[in-house]
Amino acid sequence: MEVEVSRRKFLQGTVAMSIVGGVATTNLFSNEHHEGSKSNNNSRIPNTITTKTGIKKAEDVPFLCGICVNKCAGFARVEDGIVTKLNPNPYFPKSRNMLCARGNAGIQTLYDPDRLKYPMIRIGERGDGKYKRVTWEQAYDAILNGTDKFKGLAQILDEEKDNRSTIAYCNGEGLSKEGFEVLVGEKLGTPNYVDEISICLETVLGGYVNTIGAYGESDLNNADYVIVAGANRAEAIITPDTMDMFKRTKGRGLKTIVLDPRFTNTAAKADRWYAINPGTDLAFVLALTYVVLDEKLYDEKFITKHGVGFEDYKKHILSNKYTPEWAEKITNIPAKEIYKTAREFMAARSPIYYQGRRSVFSKNDFQLRRAMAIFQGLSGNLDKKGGIVYGEKLALPKEEINTPMYAQAEGRFDKEGIAIPAQKTGSWIVLRNMVLEGKNPYPLRVMMMRKHNPMSGVPNAKKTEEFLRKMDLNVMIDILPSDTTMFADVILPEASYLERTSPIATYGGLEPAIVQRRAAIKPLFETKEPEVIYKELAEKLSKPLWEITKKYDEDVQDDTDGMSEKEIEEYYEENGFNLADAWEKPVHELNEERIVKAFGKKAWEILDEKGVYYPNMEKYHKQLAVNQYQYYPEDKKNYTTKKDALKVVCNFKNLTKKGIDAMPTWKDEYNFVVPEGKFRLVTGRHAQFTQSGTTNNAMLRDLIHTNYIWINKRIAEKKGIEFGDMVEVKSSVGKIQIKAYPTEKIAPNQIFMLHGFGGSSEKMEMAYGNGANDALIIEDKIEPVYGAAVMHETNVEIRKV
Repeated sequence: MEVEVSRRKFLQGTVAMSIVGGVATTNLFSNEHHEGSKSNNNSRIPNTITTKTGIKKAEDVPFLCGICVNKCAGFARVEDGIVTKLNPNPYFPKSRNMLCARGNAGIQTLYDPDRLKYPMIRIGERGDGKYKRVTWEQAYDAILNGTDKFKGLAQILDEEKDNRSTIAYCNGEGLSKEGFEVLVGEKLGTPNYVDEISICLETVLGGYVNTIGAYGESDLNNADYVIVAGANRAEAIITPDTMDMFKRTKGRGLKTIVLDPRFTNTAAKADRWYAINPGTDLAFVLALTYVVLDEKLYDEKFITKHGVGFEDYKKHILSNKYTPEWAEKITNIPAKEIYKTAREFMAARSPIYYQGRRSVFSKNDFQLRRAMAIFQGLSGNLDKKGGIVYGEKLALPKEEINTPMYAQAEGRFDKEGIAIPAQKTGSWIVLRNMVLEGKNPYPLRVMMMRKHNPMSGVPNAKKTEEFLRKMDLNVMIDILPSDTTMFADVILPEASYLERTSPIATYGGLEPAIVQRRAAIKPLFETKEPEVIYKELAEKLSKPLWEITKKYDEDVQDDTDGMSEKEIEEYYEENGFNLADAWEKPVHELNEERIVKAFGKKAWEILDEKGVYYPNMEKYHKQLAVNQYQYYPEDKKNYTTKKDALKVVCNFKNLTKKGIDAMPTWKDEYNFVVPEGKFRLVTGRHAQFTQSGTTNNAMLRDLIHTNYIWINKRIAEKKGIEFGDMVEVKSSVGKIQIKAYPTEKIAPNQIFMLHGFGGSSEKMEMAYGNGANDALIIEDKIEPVYGAAVMHETNVEIRKV
């Protein structure tokens, strides 16, 4: 049943913890240009759905949260085909019977009236939101053959003589992410892949993996001293390990030092807060290291055994005179505080320099993370309780993918200005800019996208728009009509995470476990599970694209010369040109096969019922208090796993071949400089929002309505700016208008705004025009090692409007 609900009634219902479901007319996508489509909705949807649980018979279905990267486990309460409540799952060691505000509000994604409900094809111009509703078959056909508005894959690949690299793809985070990589990267055969990592934590991972062998897990529950820099745990992500930290601060066993340009809630809970200049963390770590080396405070036994190139690094630090006095002028942190912090850190029983989990802040980020990892190694607090631990993973049987080889496909090209291009995921900015500047060695004509919103996430959104307009074909698979979705030619609606069973995932660490997400209800409207979309699209494309390959691929021609039709069909199957063979079995069936093969039938029964499995789970798992559980006994946790194999690489000599300093080194170009009359723009996350992915969530909008620009109160007074005044913030690449928040919690030459607001898609009623999009004004600079986006090196002007 379809009913029309006003925006006001919808908001009132949400505040009262009610969710409107089955509302088609609040979204123009639901009934605009309806053509030849018939609903296959298998779930009954009442006029109004309330989260108040009733006394009806209910089923608790295990799920894995899809709101953010943390992937907490829960149980969906289902009453009469309706998800009425989400509860935490007490069996998953990672989330420990906890669901944050975002996790609880995930139910709103399922019943968001603005969600994508039907396949659609563009009939207007890119960006204007004019689409027609079609059947799935018509949508797949448009991807293959195009329309009068855009070209299809068949024509494009024929014109490019089967160069599969003319396709690029981007992918959002999630349990079905790998399937999309298989479809486009392995089966369609393009190497041009970008995802969230180049606008997120690529250099953090790269720095730690190259230095100590892994990113590792901070055992904050047992540490006694922690330096938190480049992370805002109290505001940005509320998870069990966040709680581990703050339940022990302020004299309760964990001394906390926070570095942040702003005075945040994390800083408020710390023993000391240092208002460091943005982009100068490397100088701070180098100065800490100088003190430790000069005063011989490091764990000599540990570093002698595990350090690689330590003596070179020691000479490098001391000879360059990276003293606290030197660092004070750069960082804005008094030298005496640097001395004190270095000495306290090394004197602590279990100190941790927290790795961070956010985006690249400056061009020196890779070397910063290496310096942090080395400094941690100097303490000897690696691979042990209370330190950075490596943990273990429960191994699952590998899935064999029959991958075709395309002789005409060319290599990746997103390498300009990058020293070490990642093997799989490339740089969003470099790929985009090379295409716009005509530096790509062959045409890039197709963008396949899934649950990714570069219009909000990639710096310099104007260039991203120009890039998307330049493509001959844009395909989007998503749940909501994001800013980027409006530039798609074909839109395929994906079922939300509560409507699908996902491939099992294994999570390592101190207490490893395997988890499964089961569909709480069947997909609403005409949405489909991602694996079903991959299979059906692959079936549509397989034979037509195979004909193009046979036309241009000389290797295939040589191999099949003289073969009978039956033999050619066998060759087609055996060599992976059947693009759909990876999805022959349903996800749930494949999950069962893999678990039974690895751990036995009983393990599958536990996983399917509880959503979580690890060996001896029935024996180990115990409730200790009201909301406290044991998952593994203390002597079974993976505190130490590396032993003699552990290495701390201080001098990475091979980097010099790539033009990179072998050891972390400070350069004058890293100095913090803000011209007179300008401000350094700093951005950040909020615990109630996941980038732009939750800005249309009415429940979460009740918690944080919009974003503001933080500006120093004294500067605001000089400019006549008061709280709530609209101001213009302008950089070299664009400008935005946003409300002001004068405060003493930020330095006079800096301003701050939350990321993820300022939606431009009119199809998302709650997000559209709300606040401002920082991607419009952040300059598209890259760090030189991986090509990751630099987020905190943009200077801006600000004025009242």
